[in-house]
Amino acid sequence: MKTILIASDHAGFNLKNRLAVFLKKLGFKVLDLGAYSDRRCDYPQFASKLARAISERQYPRGVLICKTGIGNSIVANKYRGVRAALCYNVKAARLSREHNDSNILVLGAAFVNEKLAKRILTVWLNTGFKGARHKRRLNQIKNIEREIYGAAGYAKPKKN
Repeated sequence: MKTILIASDHAGFNLKNRLAVFLKKLGFKVLDLGAYSDRRCDYPQFASKLARAISERQYPRGVLICKTGIGNSIVANKYRGVRAALCYNVKAARLSREHNDSNILVLGAAFVNEKLAKRILTVWLNTGFKGARHKRRLNQIKNIEREIYGAAGYAKPKKN
């Protein structure tokens, strides 16, 4: 059974719970990293926890949900090896996998209802990476990450 991570803030809490049930029905083991209620909270802590686990290759894929998805995308893409794709439609989800080999799907609960979110998630889960010219571009991204983070995987200290 494949494991998938899922996390949200308060604004994405209800959609996260519905998608977690949906993922379980699809045969996934779902690891919920929070939030655990709809009480106001800060999205960076949840996005960071999920993105770190993906970056450290503890898990292959994750789903983040907040009100717009923008904040979660910003946080997640700070991590080396993370390719978080904010998708508001099925076509973007498919292309994020085919062209960018995205490993985190980000959804904005203010822009996608449950039905659309399930369609987006299903396409994202079932679409493979096309490779070819897209692999060349991903390698360029990896080279940029090496410049930024160095071989150890952490940001290089700034020179004064």
